[in-house]
Amino acid sequence: MTESFEELGLSPELLESIAACGYTKPTPIQAQAIPHILMMRDVVGLAQTGTGKTASFTLPMIEILSGGRAKARMPRSLILSPTRELAAQIAENFDQFGQNSKLTKALLIGGSSMDKQIKIMERGVDVLIATPGRLIDLFERGKILLNDIKILVIDEADRMMDMGFIPDIEKIAGLLPMNRQTLLFSATMPPEIKRLTQKFQSNPREVAVSPPASTAVTVEQFMVKTDRKSKNKVLGKILKQEKVKNAFIFCNRKRDIASLTNWLKKEGYNAGSMHGDMAQSVRTETLEGFKTDKIRFLVCSDVAARGIDVQGTSHVFNYDVPVNPDDYVHRIGRTGRAGEKGSAWMLMTHGEEKQLEAIQKHIGKPIEVKSIGEDKTDDEASKGDVCKSSRPTHYKKKDSQKHNVSKKKPHKEHEDIKGFGDDIPAFLK
Repeated sequence: MTESFEELGLSPELLESIAACGYTKPTPIQAQAIPHILMMRDVVGLAQTGTGKTASFTLPMIEILSGGRAKARMPRSLILSPTRELAAQIAENFDQFGQNSKLTKALLIGGSSMDKQIKIMERGVDVLIATPGRLIDLFERGKILLNDIKILVIDEADRMMDMGFIPDIEKIAGLLPMNRQTLLFSATMPPEIKRLTQKFQSNPREVAVSPPASTAVTVEQFMVKTDRKSKNKVLGKILKQEKVKNAFIFCNRKRDIASLTNWLKKEGYNAGSMHGDMAQSVRTETLEGFKTDKIRFLVCSDVAARGIDVQGTSHVFNYDVPVNPDDYVHRIGRTGRAGEKGSAWMLMTHGEEKQLEAIQKHIGKPIEVKSIGEDKTDDEASKGDVCKSSRPTHYKKKDSQKHNVSKKKPHKEHEDIKGFGDDIPAFLK
C-alpha cells in the first residue's frame, strides 16, 4: 500500500498544495487510481462515499493539464456531476489542490447566472465542471465547443442513472473526441452503468475499495421504532441525549422538510433546510452556513446525500426509512468520514418494514434497535396515574361485586309508562 503522495509521482508544486490542505497519506482509492490516471489509462473507480474519491481524479488531472493552456470556449477537460452541490464541491477541490498551478476552471450549473458562465468560458478554461442539463443548454446555444476535451470524468454514475441523466451523458460523450481519456466513478455497478463503460471506455482499469454497498465501519447505526405523530418528540429526545455537534436530517418528502425545520427552530435548534426546488443561491448559502457552523441541523432531501463533504459531521438522522437501500448508504456516509467516528439514527414507523428489510439485506447486517422513552404531556401523565390507581393488581371480591352491582329503583305500583300515551298494554297493567 502506498504510504505517501510522493510515491504517486506527483509534482513538487502539487505535493506542496496537498500538504497545505493537511493531507499526508493517500486513501486506498487515491493510491490505486492516481497512478493509472497519470498513465492516461481509462479508469472505472468503485468506491463508497467518504473515501476520498474526488481527489483521486482531481489530483492527477491537475498534473496532466498543468503543461497546456485552454483556448476560448474550448475547455480541455470535462467533469460531469449529478447535482449542483457536488459540482460546487469538486470546484472547491480544484481551488484547494490547484492553488500552486495556473489552471482555470468554470462551474456550469443551473440556478446560476448563465451570462456570467458564458463570459468565463469565453476567456478559456482548463477544467469545466458541469451538470448535464446546463452543459447541453449552453452547447446548443453555441457557447461551448467540446472538440478539445482530453479528459472526461463521469462522477457518481449510479446517481446519474437514478436521476435519469444517462441519455444526456450518452449525448455529451458522443460530442467529444474519440481519443480522450475517460474516468468513471460510481458506488455501485448496475448493468446500465456497465454498458456505459463498455460503450465509452477503452480497456478500462477497474479499481475498487470495499464492497460498493457497505457502510463505513466508523459509523454506529441505530434505529428507533415510533409512530408518525411522535416522530418529532422522539427526534427531540435523541438530540437531547446524544452529543450532537451537527447533523444532516434526511426526509423522503419535501413537504416534511419545511415543517420539521420550523419545528426544530421553535424548539430552539439552529436549523436550515435544503431541497431541489429551492433557488440555487439559497441552497449554496444554506450549505455554506452548515459548513461554517452557523446552521447545526440541515434538514434535507437526497439532493444533499451524495458527495457533500462537511468535515466533522457527527450525526446523520433518517427522519424516514429511505425507499432505496443505496440512498441509506449514501445518507449515512455524510458522517464517519476520513476515519472519524459518527452516528446514524433512523426513525421507523408502521408500514416501513419492507424498506428496512431491504436496507439490512443490502448492508449485510441488522441495525441495532434502541428504545427512546417519550416525554408525556401533563394530561397524559395524569391519565396514567388515574389508570394505575383505578386498576390495582389484585382486586378484592367484595370491591368487585360492589362496583358491578347496579342500584335498583324502588318498585312503584302502576308507574307512569312513557311512549304509549293512554293506551297501556294489558301485560304492563
